[in-house]
Amino acid sequence: MPGTNLTRDEATARADLLDVTSYTVDLDLTTGATTFGSTTTIRFECARPGSDTFVDLVDATVHSITLNGTELDPATAYSDSRIALTGLAASNELVVVADCTYSRTGEGLHRFVDPVDDRVYCYSQFEVPDARRVYATFEQPDLKSVFTFNVTAPAHWRVVSNAPTPEPVPAGEGAAVWHFPTTKRMSTYITAVVAGEYHEVLDTYVGRHGTIPLGHYCRQSLVEHLDLDELLLLTRQGFEFFEDAFGYPYPFEKYDQLYVPEYNMGAMENAGCVTLRDEYLPRSRQDRSFYEFRASVILHEMAHMWFGDLVTMKWWDDLWLNESFAEWACYHAAVEATDFTESWTGFTNSRKQTGYRQDQLPSTHPIAADNVDLHAVEVNFDMITYAKGAAVLKQLVAWVGLKPFLAGLTDYFHAFAYDNSQFADLLAALEKSSGRELEGWATEWLQTAGVNTLAPEFELDEAGRYASFAVRQSAHPDWPTLRRHRIAIGLYDDVNGSLVRRDRFEVDVQGELTVLPQLAGVPQPDLLILNDEDLTYAKIRLDERSLETAVTELGRLDDSLARAVCWGAAWDMTRDAQMRATDFVHLVLRNIGAETDPSGLSSLPRFAALAASTYSAPEHRDALKAEWEEGLRALAEDAVPGSDHQLTFVRQYAAAARSPQALDHLAALLDGTATLEGLDVDQDLRWSLLTGLARAGRADEAEIAAELARDHTISGREKAAAARASRPTAEAKAEAWAAVVDKTTPNETSRSIVLSFMRPDQTDVLGPYVAKYFEAAETLWDEIGTHKASVALEHIFPKPLASPELLETVDAWLATTSAAPGARRYVSEGRADVVRALAAQERDARA
Repeated sequence: MPGTNLTRDEATARADLLDVTSYTVDLDLTTGATTFGSTTTIRFECARPGSDTFVDLVDATVHSITLNGTELDPATAYSDSRIALTGLAASNELVVVADCTYSRTGEGLHRFVDPVDDRVYCYSQFEVPDARRVYATFEQPDLKSVFTFNVTAPAHWRVVSNAPTPEPVPAGEGAAVWHFPTTKRMSTYITAVVAGEYHEVLDTYVGRHGTIPLGHYCRQSLVEHLDLDELLLLTRQGFEFFEDAFGYPYPFEKYDQLYVPEYNMGAMENAGCVTLRDEYLPRSRQDRSFYEFRASVILHEMAHMWFGDLVTMKWWDDLWLNESFAEWACYHAAVEATDFTESWTGFTNSRKQTGYRQDQLPSTHPIAADNVDLHAVEVNFDMITYAKGAAVLKQLVAWVGLKPFLAGLTDYFHAFAYDNSQFADLLAALEKSSGRELEGWATEWLQTAGVNTLAPEFELDEAGRYASFAVRQSAHPDWPTLRRHRIAIGLYDDVNGSLVRRDRFEVDVQGELTVLPQLAGVPQPDLLILNDEDLTYAKIRLDERSLETAVTELGRLDDSLARAVCWGAAWDMTRDAQMRATDFVHLVLRNIGAETDPSGLSSLPRFAALAASTYSAPEHRDALKAEWEEGLRALAEDAVPGSDHQLTFVRQYAAAARSPQALDHLAALLDGTATLEGLDVDQDLRWSLLTGLARAGRADEAEIAAELARDHTISGREKAAAARASRPTAEAKAEAWAAVVDKTTPNETSRSIVLSFMRPDQTDVLGPYVAKYFEAAETLWDEIGTHKASVALEHIFPKPLASPELLETVDAWLATTSAAPGARRYVSEGRADVVRALAAQERDARA
């Protein structure tokens, strides 16, 4: 039975048959807390009268189905999430009356009650295929149409959709109806309805193409945290930049940004009605990396208004086009149009690393994945789509030139406005604007998987000059493609206490070995950086002298992007068991205090913590963890009072504390008997300190409950759940496990538990969960929903118990399981992480 899994072939056949004229969707949100009324009227043309097709509808109680005036029996017509339609006319009208189910998993129409004040908030999330949980649809991106939404809701609510918000019409008994104007032509997955007791602030952007109405929305309990001036500034900067860069006016009538609770993703590009997770309205102090990333999210979703919403891919094969493009565009816009002018450095230090990691897992796939059905889309929607795709597009921009690239985009937007396209259409536009042949580039970079490694090979003469120099390119044998790379090579020397670039060579690398005669006779530098300026997507190796310089002196390298490339090279070498985990921890402790990049400052200590807890040799792990703990405390105490460095190091110290002295210090910071000058122990930091104590068995249920009483919010509930799951007791783990596998646990609460469950220092109490994990993996994908299951299966894989015996257990499960493909994927990824950890441990044991 097909169920909810639409195949590409089915979608192609349906698109060849149908032209969808319009949707009218009537929603009644006053019918109760569990279900809502949904009446859908679809008008559509059929190219071959007499044919059959189907419409999609998930988890609904269908009351009536009327096709061209004829009643269909729901008992027979509605089955397996589809409504069968037979004997179509040339012009058709379908009316489906149903009750649909509110979601508690962030898919479809999610309903949330704020524990602070019991106010109700609803929002839709439809990507990839979940509009069909709210109204009857032809659920595929290339059957675009126009939509008219009529929403009945309590009269005191705000209701927002893709079209401009109308004045509500009273409907009796405290209800009202919002009759929205008809939308522009769009795909079902970017339609939206947001309704509830939201706080609303309206404004405008006045640009060269006219005025765009703006709206910002949040829960009433978050109004004090709505930093409107900054959000409006970013919104206006984005519109001014994108309308000019893309050569096409904003394509919709208004632009609302709604900060919503319990959101699965960072944000969603619903046309003119963008939803964002409301953690982006921070209630406690955050460092600059938080605001830099938030700016990238805001600009990412805005870029989608053109790429994805105005022009949409025909099928999810080209999903990467949407996300990779928006990811590249958001960093480009941040650098060019906002105060976050070094965002590409942050991308290199943090976001790009997620792409490298994903691309080295057994589940890696080409950027342009072969998504044969929706199940394939579910498992291929990952950081290859986002981070690797953006990095590769950055290289494409360098390859064709920024001006030709943007000129090609402008032509592309005008040619396919409000329509669908394929990657070949974009490639043709870029070839025309740049004059370059791009088919070969696309084959190399978009249709093959895996990451290349670039390493220097050289000989020195007696005077310390390069007698010969070459760049060796390699690839994993499972993904052996060797690609063309445009890179810069930077030569850095120690000059008066700083590492200064002496020379730069920009070269093309191709094939296994690229000899560079231009470096012959050049004196060897203290630090040699391949891929200086981070022009390509590849792992980089540091030679012995450069690695020694980096470990001891990286903080004296003034260029933040050059440092980011070195940080990344060292981390890659650690993960690949070519650099000792101990040395990486030393590198971070010695140099992180001088790091100026916000994202690097935030992410690099997390990498070092992983090196200390997982990649270090077991025989000296305790000593390295103690060194890491003590080093973080020293960094926190030496940091400038009130600085981002101080806050970051205290957070990491709370996560690393193990010794009685450190735990006593955490407790003293929490109760105020110890202080650090300039450090505000606000609510979120209190939870960090308390969770650190709970992880070590120094905070019990009574203390967690007392903190929750201070913080009676949904954030407080989620953080309390994380603290409880962190405790090193059998009872705590059993309670946490039961919540994870319970489909009624709210999605973000489940996520908080999952991220706190597996702790490296708790192997004794975690042992029983190896068998429990593999038992749950058989069915979890179907039982709790794909999003919650993917988070759980990734993060409760028993990585802290890495051993050859665990690998045998994994292999036996993989050989016999009948679990969903998504579940098998996360298990195979967990296995790969264990293999990597064991290799790194063996390397760390050697001098």
